[in-house]
Amino acid sequence: MARVTVEDCIEKVENRFELVLLASHRARLLASGAPLTVDRDRDKNPVVALREIGDATITADDLKEQLIHSLQKYVEVDEPEAETVPLLSSSPAAASVAPQSANSDDSAPNFDRMSEEDLLRGLENLAPPTETDDEGD
Repeated sequence: MARVTVEDCIEKVENRFELVLLASHRARLLASGAPLTVDRDRDKNPVVALREIGDATITADDLKEQLIHSLQKYVEVDEPEAETVPLLSSSPAAASVAPQSANSDDSAPNFDRMSEEDLLRGLENLAPPTETDDEGD
């Protein structure tokens, strides 16, 4: 089989920089013992990786996902959100925190209203953070 050229792989991965990243990642996977999808033919791992990409025996999208996963330090796990707990209105403390009118709907959110003037007065009263000796070093 003839040597693989970059032109064969550019059809699968348009960006040459991305091609180098994906092929080098695949070559590292092959060096660590990943199974081959094409015959080796006495080729080294980078050439085998390029041949796999060029022959489309392994997709560029799969390699991209594997590369991203290998570079992640913290894997974020999607956890189901907790169900909302209804407010207990039987205690006097809860009644003073969230007063409910007889006509209010439980599904409608209760928003506090603030005028623009109150907002501006509140922002003017905010003091900027004080500088410490650590920031100057």
